[in-house]
Amino acid sequence: METRKIMSLGTSMAVTLPKYWLNSNNLSKGESVTMTVQRDKTLLIRSAENFNLLDNRELHILVGFEEDEGSIVRQVIAGFLNGYSTIKLTSNKYFTPIQNAVIRKITSRLYMMIVEAKAGKITINTLLDESKASVVSSVERMHIITYSMCKDILGSFSSMDRDFIMAIGTLEDDVNQLMFLVLRLIRLATINPSLADQLGLDSLDCLDFQTLVHRIARIAFHIAQMGESLITIIDKEISIPENVLSTIQEAAEITFNTYDKAVRAFLMKDLTHANEIINTQIRINELYSKITPIPYFGKYNDLSSLSQIVTLRESVKKISHYSADIAELAIDRTYN
Repeated sequence: METRKIMSLGTSMAVTLPKYWLNSNNLSKGESVTMTVQRDKTLLIRSAENFNLLDNRELHILVGFEEDEGSIVRQVIAGFLNGYSTIKLTSNKYFTPIQNAVIRKITSRLYMMIVEAKAGKITINTLLDESKASVVSSVERMHIITYSMCKDILGSFSSMDRDFIMAIGTLEDDVNQLMFLVLRLIRLATINPSLADQLGLDSLDCLDFQTLVHRIARIAFHIAQMGESLITIIDKEISIPENVLSTIQEAAEITFNTYDKAVRAFLMKDLTHANEIINTQIRINELYSKITPIPYFGKYNDLSSLSQIVTLRESVKKISHYSADIAELAIDRTYN
């Protein structure tokens, strides 16, 4: 850090710019810079040319003819998360039908659209104006969808409606789509202080929101997994002891309520229920011990029954842990 004096220049005040900074940004007399006042009242000065480059970055991905579709998805997601406006995929031969399908599927999940498509080349553009987006609103939407999944899966323990349970699982894609959006905004904010200022984020906010959206996405994943387990129970006509199913349902209800309270505490910086949420882990552990398969099963002690009970039980416990993590984040965030 260096200190420079403010000088009088006619009726204005001025400060000189370091020569090494001008050289590193290829700036000379007569060229323009951008100046932005930050939330903490500091002044951000950037090369106008470099500032514009951040908004129009291109990523070129070479796709092998036999490249695994998972590899393609991971590269496209990485490009989206790292703020590229355009992603150009080029095959060293041509895209197979499976590769074409997976590119279109991941594009629809990332607020992007295909603007050019040929046998061996696909160009994708983002549909976002990050400066008008909202991290908080996106997180709230994530939570609303995930919490609705929680309530619906809880009701499914009684109704056992297969089609309804299938519909619950599809909502995980919507949660993941919002997660990718928030992560893109956060990653861009860390390299673009002007955007961070527009989004109302500081560096600690970025860390907190990144952890939060990962936790919410994991909760949605486990809800979907519980749904798959219930569908298996329906399809295979698996018998589950009533006392075991009711205990899992009770634990799930407590857990889902604490999840809702934890996210609200985070967003509102309200610690009223934060410690209560963390302490519910004791109650969940008590219920957990009651539904340990051995020795409570008797005639139900078969592999198909045990595996589904374990899946349901472990999913509820993991959601409980994630809820406690969110509550701890809320406490840390409140004292920031």
